[in-house]
Amino acid sequence: MKNSKLLLLIIAVLTMFSITACQKENTPDNAATVKTDLTMGYTTEPEGLDPHRTAAASTFTVTNNIYDTLVGVTPDWEIVPRLAKDWEISENGMEITFKLRDDVKFHNGRQMTAKDVEFSFNRLKDAESPKARDYENITGIEVVDDYTIKFTTGTLDVELLKNFAYPWTAVVPEEAADNLKTNPVGTGAFTLKEWIPQQHLVLQRNDNYYGDKAKLETVKLVLIPDATSMMAGFQVGDLDIMPLTGDQVTMVEGNSAYQVISEPMNAVQIMSLNTDNEILSNEKVRQAMAMAINKQEVIDASMFGYGDQIGSHLPPTSPDYYDSNDIIEYNPEKAKELLKEAGYENGFDIKMALPKNYQLHVDAGQVIADQLSKIGINVNIELIEWGTWLSEVYGAKNFETTVVGHTGRLDSYAFLSRYYSDSNDYISLKSGEVDELLDRAKQELDGDKRKEIYKEIQIILANKLPAIYLQTPHTMLALQKNVKGMEIFPIDFYDFKEVYFTE
Repeated sequence: MKNSKLLLLIIAVLTMFSITACQKENTPDNAATVKTDLTMGYTTEPEGLDPHRTAAASTFTVTNNIYDTLVGVTPDWEIVPRLAKDWEISENGMEITFKLRDDVKFHNGRQMTAKDVEFSFNRLKDAESPKARDYENITGIEVVDDYTIKFTTGTLDVELLKNFAYPWTAVVPEEAADNLKTNPVGTGAFTLKEWIPQQHLVLQRNDNYYGDKAKLETVKLVLIPDATSMMAGFQVGDLDIMPLTGDQVTMVEGNSAYQVISEPMNAVQIMSLNTDNEILSNEKVRQAMAMAINKQEVIDASMFGYGDQIGSHLPPTSPDYYDSNDIIEYNPEKAKELLKEAGYENGFDIKMALPKNYQLHVDAGQVIADQLSKIGINVNIELIEWGTWLSEVYGAKNFETTVVGHTGRLDSYAFLSRYYSDSNDYISLKSGEVDELLDRAKQELDGDKRKEIYKEIQIILANKLPAIYLQTPHTMLALQKNVKGMEIFPIDFYDFKEVYFTE
């Protein structure tokens, strides 16, 4: 009997230990840990992290996570509150008043107020800002109280609200403004933890963020200019997300370990022509060059077919897009005739500056050079660093031809306003055919009439060709299967706030 009782006691004790052990194994401390540190590859170094002192998309993809704007935009193009909780537009459409959140702090711990918004927009409008021209129509900025600010325009701008959603309209603190290029101070969901130029950049979750905290603790952006190296890093799991080139899609599609998200960019790729050049000032020469370019071959070579042909400076995603592809059709024989009429029967030499960091534009430029050679135009390609492209081509307008993209505008006027004859942009239509049309479009309240105006402008550009319009490429990202919440936006930036991992 004693032995039976002893046996029962031993069994009870062992059962208790077994239950305790099972419970311990299933406690949260021992559960599978969900990853919170994301690593993404990128191909182009940011041109500093000061949102008011650059035109580089490579900067805005990062700074959108560090700074905030008054309003934001969703992947479906909807304008939503951000630093401003609401807004009111006057009856005449020439005043917009924003009511700001009162719970926003900069990364340095100071409360954000309307005076910071005033400072930021005055800085955005000053002579050192590449985007100053876009905000010339804002003629007054009034701080009504600590959390109310009013903007007044000189003329009616029916798309005014959208101008406050771009990442270059970020709100910054005056006391940190001189060092934002390397030491950004914003109000965003992430802070800058580390930046080693030409290597990587690390964002840290801002636990004092006014909104819902980011689900990720860190985001590490690793600079990998070579596409093959990027794919190798992704396939071995070193990268959680990577931008895809067209030739890489087949390497990840259909593999259950990966996801692919793809959308047409809100962007255009163009071959810009400097019409101050004696040869390129001739309209027949520009038309001949356009006729010699097979756009589908360009798309196939640069994007492996993942692009849409365009005939003007609006992407097919735009609600105002007009298909002008048939105005100047591919016709090399007619191109030779036009060159002869223009006085260049034997062709000519021309330079093409290509940003070497953007393989899409390099590949497109090389195909175009080969196509133009078949009508006697000898293209001398020069590959240059992105920073040099920005300063020499975009800034100083020291170029003959170039291939580049223009991205992320929410309204058609912003895309097309560079074609004013007096534009200080690196590309313009100096003959002035669209000046009056652009003025009308900016003030036309009727959406259908505005669409007709933009159609006229697109037809003029397709004929006059201050640039040769090539394609709207597709944005493509490859993600590991456990990455969720990553989306593609109509403005060219990344937003990591809602990104997370599943187990």
